[in-house]
Amino acid sequence: MIRVAAAYAVALLVAAIWLIWGPTNTLWLDTLIADVLATLVVFAYSRRYRNSSVYDAYWSVIPPLMLIYWWWQGDLGIGDVRCWLVAVVVTVWAIRLTWNWASTFPGLHHEDWRYGMIRSDAGRWEWPADLFAIHLIPTMQVFLAMLPVYVTVTRPADGPLWLAIVAFVAGLGAIGLESVADAQLRAFTRTHRPGDAMDRGLWAWSRHPNYFGEWMFWVALTLFGIATSPGDAWWLVAGAIVMLAMFEGASIPMMERRSLARRPEYQQVIDNTPRFLPRPPRIGAHG
Repeated sequence: MIRVAAAYAVALLVAAIWLIWGPTNTLWLDTLIADVLATLVVFAYSRRYRNSSVYDAYWSVIPPLMLIYWWWQGDLGIGDVRCWLVAVVVTVWAIRLTWNWASTFPGLHHEDWRYGMIRSDAGRWEWPADLFAIHLIPTMQVFLAMLPVYVTVTRPADGPLWLAIVAFVAGLGAIGLESVADAQLRAFTRTHRPGDAMDRGLWAWSRHPNYFGEWMFWVALTLFGIATSPGDAWWLVAGAIVMLAMFEGASIPMMERRSLARRPEYQQVIDNTPRFLPRPPRIGAHG
């Protein structure tokens, strides 16, 4: 954990150096460049320790720092209600997700199984796959999905406050849903028998309720942006769309491919439980 913390300290130092001495005088572009530079530092540490899980916490550590920097650099001041609402949602999400990672990370002897699968599938292109698929592309996805927050904390609001309140409630609800799903899965892994497949609680409503909760968090951030600048809704939705594409096109297929290889009984879960969007379980299903 100390080595991972050191990697992040160096990454944030490099990002800060850019923001202090190398600005382009365009706030979002300066932040993007700093974000990419920090990611490259984390990537270097990942290669040094031959473990791309060094990057895992980046997903949740960087967004609240972006929010604070954007709010500080903007002109809205500390009294803006919408800024506080979105700050609470992002902070609660970041603390929960980072703590979830820290409390389950066993050390640098362990790496997320998906990273090995990505590098193996890439063959001789393993190094570029590690750089882009595991590090830079997720960084760009999160940055794109955070742009509604950028709009919220840097622009005077043109939209209704009630929509920002809806976003606030939806964001906290999404975090709660993801938390419950993760807790149910942890309880299952402690008590399940070999071959058992998780199809209880929220997992009877969706095969991936944790992913659905995570996606709904990003949808809530999109609503914050739309509540601030309704005329920009056409592009503010891009981040949530990209996140949905990641879950549907990469995360879920990889997870289900592994589950079927380890537990053939998982096919019954696929046959009886919705893939992503929750719905009530069918009669006779576990719940």
